[in-house]
Amino acid sequence: MAYQNSTLPFEKMLIKFMTEEDPMLSMLKWLCEKLMVAEVEAKLGAEKSERAPERQGYRSGYRVRRL
Repeated sequence: MAYQNSTLPFEKMLIKFMTEEDPMLSMLKWLCEKLMVAEVEAKLGAEKSERAPERQGYRSGYRVRRL
């Protein structure tokens, strides 16, 4: 389950992770997704769907990866 654009307080986010079948795997997936998004945004010079003159490329989708 992805927790994109999460604005939950830290305690509520931990509780949400703890309700998952494998809490550590859920936290690792969330962290990996956040790191990949940050890497792509840094490389492109713009966030998703953002129009920016310094943008250096485009997002062309994604593929599902299994941890």
